[in-house]
Amino acid sequence: MADAPASTGPGLPRRSEMTRKAPVDMTRRQNRDTRPARDTRLDRRSGPSLAGRQAHGTAFSRQEATVDMGWGRLIFGQTFDDNRHLADAIRMEEEGKRDVALYLAEPHVLLSLAPQELFLDPSHTYRLWMDRYRPAPPRRRGFTIRRVRTAEEVAEVNRIYAARRMVPVPEDMALAFRRSRTVTQLVAVETASGAIIGTVMGVDHVQAFGDPEGGSSLWALAVDPQASLPGVGSALTLHLAGHFLARGRAYMDLSVMHDNAEAIALYEKLGFQRVPVFCVKRKNPINEKLFIGPSPSDALNPYARILVDEARRRGIAVEVLDAARGYFTLTFGGRAITCRESLTELTSAIAMSRCQDKRVTRDVLAEAGLSVPEQVTAADLARAETFLAAHGRVVVKPVDGEQGRGVQVDIRDADTLARACRALSEQGVAGVVETFVEGEDLRIIVIDGEVVAAAIRKPAEITANGTDTVRALIEARSRRRAAATGGESRIPMDAETERAVTEAGWTMDDVPPAGEVIRVRKTANLHTGGTIHDVTAELHPALAEAAVRAARALDIPVVGLDFMVPAADQPDYWIIEANERAGLANHEPQPTAERFIDFLFPQTATRRRSMPAQAEETA
Repeated sequence: MADAPASTGPGLPRRSEMTRKAPVDMTRRQNRDTRPARDTRLDRRSGPSLAGRQAHGTAFSRQEATVDMGWGRLIFGQTFDDNRHLADAIRMEEEGKRDVALYLAEPHVLLSLAPQELFLDPSHTYRLWMDRYRPAPPRRRGFTIRRVRTAEEVAEVNRIYAARRMVPVPEDMALAFRRSRTVTQLVAVETASGAIIGTVMGVDHVQAFGDPEGGSSLWALAVDPQASLPGVGSALTLHLAGHFLARGRAYMDLSVMHDNAEAIALYEKLGFQRVPVFCVKRKNPINEKLFIGPSPSDALNPYARILVDEARRRGIAVEVLDAARGYFTLTFGGRAITCRESLTELTSAIAMSRCQDKRVTRDVLAEAGLSVPEQVTAADLARAETFLAAHGRVVVKPVDGEQGRGVQVDIRDADTLARACRALSEQGVAGVVETFVEGEDLRIIVIDGEVVAAAIRKPAEITANGTDTVRALIEARSRRRAAATGGESRIPMDAETERAVTEAGWTMDDVPPAGEVIRVRKTANLHTGGTIHDVTAELHPALAEAAVRAARALDIPVVGLDFMVPAADQPDYWIIEANERAGLANHEPQPTAERFIDFLFPQTATRRRSMPAQAEETA
């Protein structure tokens, strides 16, 4: 079956003809106060009129309609007269795509025709009736919304899709959507930087198949997980609704996973109501998690889960030993390996101890001829003060710490140095004072002697809106980071955050002018609200070589190395520390999980894939 054209084809009726054929468009625009109340769980008008259209023999200007969205096809079930034809259409899904068949009259019958290949998608459909749509009041939000314009913007959209584990859209198709009347793709563009920070796609059902209901739908809503501005997703949703309202459409539908409570709460707040519309999909590796039942990885954190899911995909047995701490055992062909996230029993105790003690790490790397900062013990305050006087700016950190705890960066005066050293001493923690190195915080992942991923990490920042205090902005930003990372990233409301705010020239209770960007942490650690930006493709060969040499010197098979660099595409560097249990999930879409399992079980190694599998729907 051919996919739907990207623009209106011959034979589709004009809008005036559609109005005559679909008087329901007019009746649905009556005053909301005079229309009978609708049940949010079962709309008497939407249910039978949508799901029962096939049985009622409604005529469409296009039969067996599909629309190619780039990431897969929308298959409009109400335009099919025969369930077998519909099942065949779903089974024609291309490899690497995710087709969606919806508005089905008889989903149970459809599934019975191919039970080994099809499944009922566990998502809800929500609808915004256009007569209930109310444009949001204008406010300063720091971004604008418009259509995609260039190939570079398409690449940025696909970067966001990759970060959200979604299927990308081919460049030529995305650019063709600029002229389409059927498919609309919008992007949110940050005013200050011009960066693409969100995207959404919409389908006009009238253009697609002459829908007498005058409907439309929202698809592929995605916001950059690193975006600091609030309200991007809701603004894209409402902007698309306004677009379809201007066309005279009666409603806009969207699909959301049944357990996505945060998204459901947002949509209901925006005025969407749940309607009895169902989706059927073809079983494939992209949506496997939706039809294979509960996984033992569900209780694990994201760093362990990504590895367990990849192992299960290859048929490797998984036994979760301690979900709270990330311990599990993988077994295949008589070989069993116990892991704690990316740390495995193949890492020796010696290699682990070299990474855990930052003094030892530095000495080993320096002996190997690699660039490392100078360092003295924090226990000797007099020596530390002399060290500060000699270098001007220093870092104080525990010798054995992780996730940025206890680290104070860019100390420039003796009083702050004394407090930082004293804080470690009072906790009974050994510490070091190290020269502060200016530059970008670069994490490089090395697995089995190969650089697999590289990313620049940036400290937490807030963007002022002219209304909220610095404290409120930090709390809101922290909530968004936690939501985007499964609770792994939050901005601590501690003395270090207050120090960063103070040095930026503000207090926690100030209300900065709209658009003001304030860095609220000195360190770029993800667990303290930092963001991560993939630079694998632009990594300078000298940095990759240094990372491999460092892993070899430490004699560790899987490691995350922290560099400070002027830029990822330049050769200069300093290695700050090594992490024996690096968070591989932070580096998607790079194939960190695949290369990790390749290393543990090389007999299961798969070809390199250009894009990651998608966890599932975007809403």
